[in-house]
Amino acid sequence: MNSRIFAKINVNTVNKGKYVFTQLNSFVNRYEFDKCVTRYKGNYKVKEFSCWCQFLCMVFGQLTHRESSRDIITCLRAHRSKVYHLGIKQTISHSTLTRANEGRDWRIYHDFAKYLISITRPLYSNDDDIALDIDNTTYALDSTTIDLCLSIFKWAHFRKHKAAVKMHTLLDLKGSIPVFIEITDGKTHDVNVLDKIDFEKDAFYIMDKAYVDFMRLFRINLELAFFVIRAKNNLRFRRISSRKVDKSLGLRCDQTIKLTGIKTSNLYPRPLRRIRYYDEDNHLTLVFLTNNFEVDAFKIALLYKNRWQIELFFKWIKQHLRIKKFWGQSPNAVKTQIWIAVCAYLLIAYAKKQLSTNLSLYEIMQIISVSVFDKTPLNELFTDFSKNDQKNNICNQLNLFDL
Repeated sequence: MNSRIFAKINVNTVNKGKYVFTQLNSFVNRYEFDKCVTRYKGNYKVKEFSCWCQFLCMVFGQLTHRESSRDIITCLRAHRSKVYHLGIKQTISHSTLTRANEGRDWRIYHDFAKYLISITRPLYSNDDDIALDIDNTTYALDSTTIDLCLSIFKWAHFRKHKAAVKMHTLLDLKGSIPVFIEITDGKTHDVNVLDKIDFEKDAFYIMDKAYVDFMRLFRINLELAFFVIRAKNNLRFRRISSRKVDKSLGLRCDQTIKLTGIKTSNLYPRPLRRIRYYDEDNHLTLVFLTNNFEVDAFKIALLYKNRWQIELFFKWIKQHLRIKKFWGQSPNAVKTQIWIAVCAYLLIAYAKKQLSTNLSLYEIMQIISVSVFDKTPLNELFTDFSKNDQKNNICNQLNLFDL
């Protein structure tokens, strides 16, 4: 059955008598999930605790803000009579969940997250988060570092006395949907991730100066995509021409340049566009490089300003999902937890659009966290009653006394 048709049927189905957690997971196409499990033999020789039960337990922990896998088991055991109706049909113990996280291939949840991305992104395609007259798809690329304890996570190399993992993310700025995530140890340099991205024709990729590598930037140019990146202070170049700019907007120059460095001139042999912009709010002068010569210079500056959305995305998932404290010690357990957290984020983003609610993802997350064992239909749970209260202030009670 087509995935979108499947989702639509679930939205219109009356959910009377179903727990909120079960209703939310009804958005998941179980057929697609089972395909991911089969691809990596996730249920091979598994008698009781299937990958689906593992997924539900981990999503439960994410949505209810559990601090450890032991907390998840404690909460589920406290509601033994309800657990079966959540879809978790096998007996659960702390050791069972831990072994599943340590042993089952994390790529199962990576592939399922990719599927969720494919059905969630189109729902946000008409959002106007970027207030620019640009039809091109716009991405922001950055990474966030998640600190770990070196004595426990010895494989996560970062510094001499510190361990960490990096979450490299390519974010679609329309709807803040991640389209690519790579999890590495803390030592991996950000620029290496450019080798793993398939660049989309005519799309903009916005990056900070950590990604300045002219060989890789030239690859983006050859694939007919555009980049906007901050230049380093030691850039060596020759000005070819200049265009007039409106200094009242903060622009200081708009130039066509040619790199003159011994290495850089060979790595990027074509002209570049250099735009200097003064950010009056933060008292900063920013210099941008781009291979796009058509878009207005001020719009290029605004595009880079929208890169801040990826910082907000990192802040959101660190505050509202459990990816700072891990429920396992191996690389497989860490990646499993992060990918299931991403699945939980996408599931909420998908439900928001399917239920046509004006609530933010934060508000939906908070409501679900205290309502997983409630049987209220989701469309009622996410209804904003504040507007209705203003309209229904007329009291139907008859007055005792005539005024």
